[in-house]
Amino acid sequence: MTTNPKVLFIGGSLNQTTILHQIAQQLPECDRYFSPFYADGLIGLLTRLGFTNFTILGGRHRQATERYLREHHLSIDYGSKQRTYDLVVTCTDLLLPRNILNTRLMLVQEGMLEAEDWRFNLVRTLNLPRYLANTAATGLSHAYHAFCVASPGYRDLFIRKGVNPDKVIVTGIPNFDHAAGYLNNDFPHHDYILIATSATRETLKFHDRKRFLQRVKALVVGRPMIFKLHPNENIDRATREIRRYFPEVPIYTEGNLHHMIANCDMLIAQNTSAIFTALALGKPIHCDLDLSTLRRLMPIQNGGRSAERIAEVCRQLLQTPLAELNRRPLRAHFFPRWETQDLF
Repeated sequence: MTTNPKVLFIGGSLNQTTILHQIAQQLPECDRYFSPFYADGLIGLLTRLGFTNFTILGGRHRQATERYLREHHLSIDYGSKQRTYDLVVTCTDLLLPRNILNTRLMLVQEGMLEAEDWRFNLVRTLNLPRYLANTAATGLSHAYHAFCVASPGYRDLFIRKGVNPDKVIVTGIPNFDHAAGYLNNDFPHHDYILIATSATRETLKFHDRKRFLQRVKALVVGRPMIFKLHPNENIDRATREIRRYFPEVPIYTEGNLHHMIANCDMLIAQNTSAIFTALALGKPIHCDLDLSTLRRLMPIQNGGRSAERIAEVCRQLLQTPLAELNRRPLRAHFFPRWETQDLF
């Protein structure tokens, strides 16, 4: 009697969880299970004590993911404790639980990366825990058998960071591969300037919020505007700061940022991944990042087919013996046809 392959999808932020759900939907032949992000060892202990609630291990992130899994009636195996899996799919390798390291492992890019600052260089030089450099260190575990990325530009970037080229496959990534689809939405407002904040301070980086808000005021000059706070942000603090300059402006703490961008006239942001949506839709953008670099990294717009392509990579992993994958990366015996096509 044959059994279906068992695949575990480890979510984290709502963006990561929705990306993984779309991939899972393309694998109906598999038994699919989901887990919120989890950790073992010291980090696992700190999570149980509530010290990591500002990360995807707890707090609003975990609550949003658990709510999403329940609302979509998905099978949950928290912490991969109930069964053994043939494949595990995750959107981050900054922290990898020990119980997923002896199976097939796929990494899927979740969005934009943090800048390679002094912390990234310290992590690389001293071999410190990757999570200290945040998403700038994505891919540096080298523990996965395939890494699905957003674009040829990002493939080049990850290779420059030291990722094995034979593990990197350009598929595009769900949520960022069909920006035009966000134009059809039910967000009730139109014709405004959207200000999307970032959780820079929550990741222990310097951010002059006063200077940012003064810059916003100079750019907006009396036009209609909306603030959308980053889900990681200290909402009470951010709201107080904004109200000093904009007492009446709507402030959203929830909602689909992509839909808000689709309906806006201009985006003012710092370093959110959703800048890619504005870029793809041709919106005027004011941000802290170099737009020419972002255009080079721009996720491929393939009409929303990234989940389908990533699912095909999953099938190739499942069909290849684990011992063979450990000897030779997937790309050595699987070259996806779409990588030879013009994807833009």
